[in-house]
Amino acid sequence: MKRWRTPATLSLACVVMLACSGQRPPETGPAPATSATATGPVAGGRLVYGLSADANGFNPVTDQFAAQSYSMVGTMIEPLVGVDAAGAWKPYLAQSLTPNATFDEWTIKIRPGVRFSTGLNLTGEIVKANLEAQKASPLTAATLVPVKSFELTDPMTVKVALSRPWVAFPYYLATQLGMIVPPTSLNDPRTASLKPVGTGPFMFKEYMPDSRLVVTRNPQYWRSGLPYLDEIEFRILPDSQTRAQTLEAGGIDAMGTSRDDDVIKFGKLKDDYTVDRAQGMAVPEAMIMLNTAVPPLDDLRVRKALAYAMDRKTVISTLRSGLTQPADGPWAKDSKWYAEGGYPDFDLARATALVKEVEAEKGPISFEVLSTPDPNTMQGLELAQDMWRKAGIDVTIKQADQPDLINRAVTGNFAATIWTQFSAADPDGEYVWMHQAYAKPVGAVSLNFSRLKDEKLSRALDVGRGDPDESTRVAAYATVQERLRELVPYVFIDHLDTGAIIARTKVRGIGEHVLPDGEKGLPLTGSPVPYHPFSQLWIAPR
Repeated sequence: MKRWRTPATLSLACVVMLACSGQRPPETGPAPATSATATGPVAGGRLVYGLSADANGFNPVTDQFAAQSYSMVGTMIEPLVGVDAAGAWKPYLAQSLTPNATFDEWTIKIRPGVRFSTGLNLTGEIVKANLEAQKASPLTAATLVPVKSFELTDPMTVKVALSRPWVAFPYYLATQLGMIVPPTSLNDPRTASLKPVGTGPFMFKEYMPDSRLVVTRNPQYWRSGLPYLDEIEFRILPDSQTRAQTLEAGGIDAMGTSRDDDVIKFGKLKDDYTVDRAQGMAVPEAMIMLNTAVPPLDDLRVRKALAYAMDRKTVISTLRSGLTQPADGPWAKDSKWYAEGGYPDFDLARATALVKEVEAEKGPISFEVLSTPDPNTMQGLELAQDMWRKAGIDVTIKQADQPDLINRAVTGNFAATIWTQFSAADPDGEYVWMHQAYAKPVGAVSLNFSRLKDEKLSRALDVGRGDPDESTRVAAYATVQERLRELVPYVFIDHLDTGAIIARTKVRGIGEHVLPDGEKGLPLTGSPVPYHPFSQLWIAPR
């Protein structure tokens, strides 16, 4: 298993899938049926689930999490906060989160009756220790810069003091930042990285790096009646075609994919398969991310030429079977945060003119773009390469596995790279990826991977973070979109809602989970392949 550490939290999306003595909390999910003749969920069964990549460790304090990490870890370790179907944050392990009048202080009350799979009760002291560990971790410290202190005000309450107002703070506790592990995991992070322990519906059973993770039902789970499944095996199948073939052959029961071929093919086989696609803010944008701190991409004219030369409609018709919509910013058109206009549309003549202007001053334009080895991804970059060549730009493609590609983005060791991002439920979830305070020099670790520095964009992000008035926030994020379209740190392609979970029809409950307080949770989220909770999945009897 490849191990790598950088002080960056690669959650990419802001939401996750989703011990005790004394009285249990009221049961909020449906009670499991126990007989094969029941019409509702049936307890028991084993699920084999195909993932595109392994995790880089299972410890939320020390290991970088991507979509596949949340799929696996979320079965065992739960967050303080969840997200409902409308995209609003909701308490999960927390019973409530309450701001003061100025939003520079949040009070977190811990849900009573929660315990770890070891039998240990969840307390405010344990939550405080977890949050302090995240604040101290090189991995996540930069994200928690606004936090001044954590105070235990009673055995089940933690007060968070901030250096400035932060209206969307709870959303961050729905990511790995808010995932809670027991003291033994905090004291032995290496073991926690390999054998995770949490409050979740499943427990660690076995792990073979780059092959599989197996989790088994937690008999002491605090949500009465859950989970339904006895066991889940996560099987690592990096090649998307192999994953689909394995599903067809019966080697796995469900898989994640972002291939349009899979969505169309399995979508036609409704008697045998279900296809659940992510929607709205939970869907990331596909793009080419540009390093604005290195030549030739430090020249705005070059970045604009790349955008003008990108025929997004051709990409969508060629690679997505026409299933997606062109992207012109980090948020989809059906979002309340979306603002119209200003992104460079396909115009080969304008692209060519800009290239000639730059060439007259600096000579020919050439650079390298990074790609993962996945054939579908490579096909997309080869298409972009041809479009840019027509404008007079010489681009070479270099393959890198996912950990190497991300490390190069973090340290600035790249000119351009294929990228998917921006699936946070709230726009503030993109703050650290865009704000100039997080843009560090090449060679230094930077959460702002494009290294774009812009005062107007950063001020707008600050307003969006600190003002509770929704209309003010909407206007601020309109400015963010305006500046991104003007400065082009990303060549946006499309709103990647081909991200889907495809399952055999016997697998039930995907995208239908209920939060602890009885509200419907966000069905799917993440990039480029979505993830979801597993506690309420069940296998229908034959």
